[in-house]
Amino acid sequence: MSLGKILISLENSWKREEILLKIKNGFGTDLIVNEFLAKNDMQIKELNSLLRPEDIDLLNNVEKLSSCESKLINKIKNLNYLENIENHHIMNKKKILPSKKVSINKISSFMINWSNKFVVIALLTISAIALSKQAWA
Repeated sequence: MSLGKILISLENSWKREEILLKIKNGFGTDLIVNEFLAKNDMQIKELNSLLRPEDIDLLNNVEKLSSCESKLINKIKNLNYLENIENHHIMNKKKILPSKKVSINKISSFMINWSNKFVVIALLTISAIALSKQAWA
């Protein structure tokens, strides 16, 4: 199987909506990852055999990007929490109506789409590099 087909198949198996639902239902992230690895064992082994050092570097950068996004989400969440505490104190003291906040759904949708687009572009880039190397070989 080609690298591109494996990546597309794995991407189709990793449905963010289903994973988010599992998380909401109390599944641990380790369990989710282990289930995915077990379900896609053959494809992951084949993918691993096709990866070159530059692909590994790209995956390391994607991992760093995901970590960065996680930290950004955490900071935004903490800022929102601190603002809510401050607004609560202000409302108690001055009885001022709170300002309208950006919906958490809009923020999470933005982060999911932003992250998805980058990962898809990274995977397509890996696939294009692999296919061009095969064409020149």
